[in-house]
Amino acid sequence: MGSVNVNRNVSDVFYRYKMPRIMAKVEGKGNGIKTVIVNMAEVAKALGRPPTYPTKYFGCELGAQTQFDFKNERFIVNGSHDAVKLQDLLDGFIRKFVLCPECDNPETDLIVSAKRGTISQGCKACGYHGMIDSTHKLITYILKNPPNLNPASQGSSLTEGKRSKRSKRTNGDATNGENEECDNTVDISATDNGDEDETEWAVDVSEEAVRARMQDLTDGAKNMTVNDDLERPEKERMDILYDLVKKKRDGGELDSAQVQKEILNEAERLEIKQKAPLVLAELLFDQNILQQMKKHRMLLLRFTLQDKKAQKYFIGGLEQIIDLNKESLMTKVPVILKLLYDLDILSESAILEWAEKVSKKYVSKETSTEIHKHAAPFIKWLQEAEEEESESEEEESDVEIEYNDRAPIKPMVQVKQPPKKVDEEGEDFDIDAI
Repeated sequence: MGSVNVNRNVSDVFYRYKMPRIMAKVEGKGNGIKTVIVNMAEVAKALGRPPTYPTKYFGCELGAQTQFDFKNERFIVNGSHDAVKLQDLLDGFIRKFVLCPECDNPETDLIVSAKRGTISQGCKACGYHGMIDSTHKLITYILKNPPNLNPASQGSSLTEGKRSKRSKRTNGDATNGENEECDNTVDISATDNGDEDETEWAVDVSEEAVRARMQDLTDGAKNMTVNDDLERPEKERMDILYDLVKKKRDGGELDSAQVQKEILNEAERLEIKQKAPLVLAELLFDQNILQQMKKHRMLLLRFTLQDKKAQKYFIGGLEQIIDLNKESLMTKVPVILKLLYDLDILSESAILEWAEKVSKKYVSKETSTEIHKHAAPFIKWLQEAEEEESESEEEESDVEIEYNDRAPIKPMVQVKQPPKKVDEEGEDFDIDAI
């Protein structure tokens, strides 16, 4: 699944704080359906927090019960939840309970005072020390299960659920109800005993606290939008990307590196990065494709570079453009492919694989056959160049090199000029002369 930045607001690829992507597996059916977070132990280790904390946080945010099986490292949230949804929720946990509010680094420790009912945070990077906002429902769980306490000592399996409510009814308090603090219908102040503790849970109405709560609401709305988009069919997600690229194209913003990154990030968010070249081909190219390819090279490379599958989708989009502009582009097919090859947008292997089979996936079989026919001279040149390179490497391996001052300097390989193609009207043109 790869890794992501602990603070996903940081886009720097060299950011040194990494964590594994969440891997979720849905098990069971009906009322017994549950989501097992397969690698929660590894994720929590990267964050420097017990795995029960983010799992419990998910339960609080989703209004679901949670289960911990420490012996088998199974951390479970009741209900069906996909990995993308949980990853977005994890961002909220990291912001509230991991990142330093001063330097935004995750090098922090939680300091729990069960006696005073407070949790503070110390940063080893910048030296910050301060109290954590006590309004979140996870606070009660952390107070009862501080980081230095081994939760596995309580048993190999902890299941939180209705037993807490039974204990509350039996004992008249909430001290045995582990999941009670995450019940959306229960006021968090009701889980603590004594009048002294009630004042600790008062809502902070300062300007800074109100602003922070508003930010949480805004982020929550963004996450809901993200999740809604990912639940849409692929066609609708492609349309979302289409609208974004069209807007940027019409505004003349596609040359901006920042805009290009925005388009790439949106394609990754919608999980259509490899198919995005279909959208780009449709919006960026017409009969002037030779000039347009050079202009939009950097944007195309962000999607196709070293991604053969994305290159195949791009060739499919290219076939559609040629089909729409047959009269002006069909005879230019070898020139178009040669330019894409020289610009590193298409690799040699991707072009040769495409040439092996005529497909009617993007255009009619007749049109696809015609495109392959016109591409044949360039394909032949590409194959011959590959064979010559292979032969040259074999010859070089057999050459005996004389190490002395009088050894003549001679070229070891003679470069063969690419063949010229004769078009249907009898005019010559060189494939390299574009």
